[in-house]
Amino acid sequence: MLSSISETTPRATGALRALTNKRARGLHLQGWLFVLPALAAYAAFVLWPIVQVVRYSFYNWDGVAAARWAGLANYGTVFSNNQLLTVIGHAFELILFFSGIPVVLGLATATVMRRFVTGRLSSVARTVLFLPQVIPLVAAGIAWSWMMSTTGAIDEVLNNVGLRSLSRSWLGDFGTALPAVGVIGAWVLLGLCTVLLSAGMSKIDATLYEAAQLDGAGPFREFVSITLPGLRQEISVCVTVTVIAALSAFDIVYISTVGGPGFATMVPGLEIYQLAFLNRQVGLASALAVVLMALVIICILPIQWAARRGDQQ
Repeated sequence: MLSSISETTPRATGALRALTNKRARGLHLQGWLFVLPALAAYAAFVLWPIVQVVRYSFYNWDGVAAARWAGLANYGTVFSNNQLLTVIGHAFELILFFSGIPVVLGLATATVMRRFVTGRLSSVARTVLFLPQVIPLVAAGIAWSWMMSTTGAIDEVLNNVGLRSLSRSWLGDFGTALPAVGVIGAWVLLGLCTVLLSAGMSKIDATLYEAAQLDGAGPFREFVSITLPGLRQEISVCVTVTVIAALSAFDIVYISTVGGPGFATMVPGLEIYQLAFLNRQVGLASALAVVLMALVIICILPIQWAARRGDQQ
């Protein structure tokens, strides 16, 4: 009797394990079936175009006639042509405005709002600051172009306060055009960073601030010791989004300056467009696009790595 039970028990256990594995495989298959439509769309509209761009970058092609194999010649042009290197340099200059200013001012604004703005007024303030994200970039570019013209609001203010000597066409001057575009980008992204950082501050335990105040810590010490460490993930997101926006800038530049005056505000996104659709150099444009994608990845990976390492400590 005992021997028959001992023989039956392993069989039952094996059958149960087989049934469990079968159900697990069924659930796994169901999961893939749910993911498949999104995965197919992602492959068709993201992965396949990337593969095509990489393929085009190895050819000389005008978009109409037969393509000719060029190997790495297009990449050699990207890294040796002074004009294209200057374009890439402009993108990195915009990072200071698109990323540095919004993140720093966003931290300051969110901190002030946490300490002094509460209740319904806080919601109204966040909504007003977030409005630039809702306004179409085309409209924002046109509005700022008017304000930065020689008869715009900025020069009117300078004239009224006795600083007429500083008046100029900010987007038409070789020395101020790129910083002026950067200011527009900073204005657009400031609200996004402020809202993200403000939401992050709301998750920080209020007792930490109370304990710091009991220990005699001032506002600066609270900010350095409590706020900044508590916002590591939010700051990482803000920097990631703004750096990508700087390196891939197109809308604001196209609407406000079209890359001018001269070549002063030409950025990679606009240069890729002109090379491909105006100069009919699809291969060179594709090579520049691949280089730009690589630069974005190179800039973003250290930010993500630093954020993950900080969470593990």
